[in-house]
Amino acid sequence: MSRVNTVLGPIAPEELGLVAVHEHIGYGMPGSELDTQWWKSPEQRYAETVPKLRAFAEHSAAYGGATFVDATGICNGRDVDYYKSLSAKTGVHIVAATGFVGGDTALRFFADASVDYLMRQFLHEITVGIGDTGSRAGIIKVGVSRGFKMKELDLRIYRAAARAALLSGVPIFTHLAVDVEPALAVFAEEGLPLDRVLFGHADDGVSQGKVNQTAILDGGGRIGFDTFGYDLELPDPPFWGRHRAERLEHFLGLVRGGYLDQVLASADANCSPLGWPGVKGHTVNYIFEQLIPDLRAEGVDEATISRIFVTNPADFLTLQH
Repeated sequence: MSRVNTVLGPIAPEELGLVAVHEHIGYGMPGSELDTQWWKSPEQRYAETVPKLRAFAEHSAAYGGATFVDATGICNGRDVDYYKSLSAKTGVHIVAATGFVGGDTALRFFADASVDYLMRQFLHEITVGIGDTGSRAGIIKVGVSRGFKMKELDLRIYRAAARAALLSGVPIFTHLAVDVEPALAVFAEEGLPLDRVLFGHADDGVSQGKVNQTAILDGGGRIGFDTFGYDLELPDPPFWGRHRAERLEHFLGLVRGGYLDQVLASADANCSPLGWPGVKGHTVNYIFEQLIPDLRAEGVDEATISRIFVTNPADFLTLQH
């Protein structure tokens, strides 16, 4: 039976509904939980998070369900028991990730590990469970470290992820789509089809001019426009922001240019940031409040919107054996 791993157990792809494919329940750099400035009680985190997820569920009801893919991974604040409670409370399916946002977020224990060790870590979290939660990861996170260049540890993680993906059937998504040629080489050497990889943040402002979009798309890879809402028009925009119209035009160029089945979209919002204030007013619900209305205003029909947010992510997240 086709299935997708969620924190409350496997579900059929048809149950996913609308999918926000790259989001965060609570992301922070390793060690942020030790900084007294940013301590948050469980009550504070729930108060910040539950209304956002409930609104997401309400918005998504017309699509048959709501699914939130958490891109946090190991060492950055992942809390699967918390995710399970949120999912039960709000009705939102939550997919947890194994893997790392980038080599520079892997604590020393993992940074010194071999490819085989990392592969077995990922595989255990996918097939047995994450810690003692009983929940299985549904996707693997990998990433490019700061500096926009693959480092040796990044490539070790990518190789381990490719092997775990082939053995388990789960897909991979990346943090950044820059310096992609070494990643493409690793995936080719390991025999992983590129349609099992979503190259993320291809739309952020600081990545422009650094993404070999042609190599990804022509190889069959998927492109993530997943920083929607981080607009330079915000009162206090983040450094990775981009003009809203420019991002939308870039996205529509792929949608209308024959790559509809290879694009996915999300907001990369942080429900309750850890160790940093986040971006005020930016939530997963930007998808409904701004992005989908913008697409409709540009003449994108409902069938195409459904492909982007329902069909494409369901195909991507379904375990492949």
